[in-house]
Amino acid sequence: MVTWLVERPVGDMRPGDHAWLAFASADEREQVVGTFVYDALKTDEKVVYVTDAGPGELPDTLTRRIDPAPFAEAGQLRLIPHEQACLKRGHFAPDLMLRTLEQEIAVAFDEGYRAVRITADMSWALREPKGSELLLGCEGWFEAAVSPSTMAMAICQIDPHRCTPDQLTALRNSHEVLVKANPAFDDGILRITRTFEPPGLRLEGELDGARHAVFAETLSSVTAVNRQIHLDLTKLRFIDLGALNLLAGHAMRMPAGSVLILDNLPPDVANIIEMVGWDRFPGLSHGHRNGNGASS
Repeated sequence: MVTWLVERPVGDMRPGDHAWLAFASADEREQVVGTFVYDALKTDEKVVYVTDAGPGELPDTLTRRIDPAPFAEAGQLRLIPHEQACLKRGHFAPDLMLRTLEQEIAVAFDEGYRAVRITADMSWALREPKGSELLLGCEGWFEAAVSPSTMAMAICQIDPHRCTPDQLTALRNSHEVLVKANPAFDDGILRITRTFEPPGLRLEGELDGARHAVFAETLSSVTAVNRQIHLDLTKLRFIDLGALNLLAGHAMRMPAGSVLILDNLPPDVANIIEMVGWDRFPGLSHGHRNGNGASS
């Protein structure tokens, strides 16, 4: 049983990866799975998606970029309904699931694809009698099939709100890879990554004048759809006064009732904010402190 996970942006997944996605929201699932499918369809890779959805009902982040229907018609996008893939007499059958996916991998190889990407949301199986145990067994068998592969990679999707903490831990530990959304921006100096629980951004590296514009654009994109935005600054090594002024100005322009929460502020940055009085601006708030997770 695996007891650790390698974190990998979805764009860095590779054959042999049996990845885990416990999505905090539909938005996170769409960002990760939509990119996973799109990256395959724009190259010479096949997608096997166990779902009752049609091509037009796939993740919005995918359908905004391409029309999946032609790929489904051509066979590069294989949508397999649950009844065909993993149900016997209306109930979850892990052995059928495994046989179905092994067969799909073999077919993709015979068709000449360089890789096959497999994904399914298995949250529904947890409602079955002993569903957690059945799903855990299925994941173990699938791990043994995918990990040695030079062709197959997979994302297993789970809604964590349908699991008990113990179930979630056991299922998570049957995977070697924790997949996450690609960074919204990364130039080797500053990395900006969407977070989903809580909604917001994680900033890593250095935020200077050359990166104000991309930071402002990314911040605006997340504040447009959320009233509470968290900025995780744990790994931010440097931020200039211009960026702090940008933050304060953005907070003041947010709609009434909205707030920009600064989590894990480095002490020197917190001192500057308090010295100039930005901490008293409406819409700007200190959040969790680094180390103990307590709120100020």
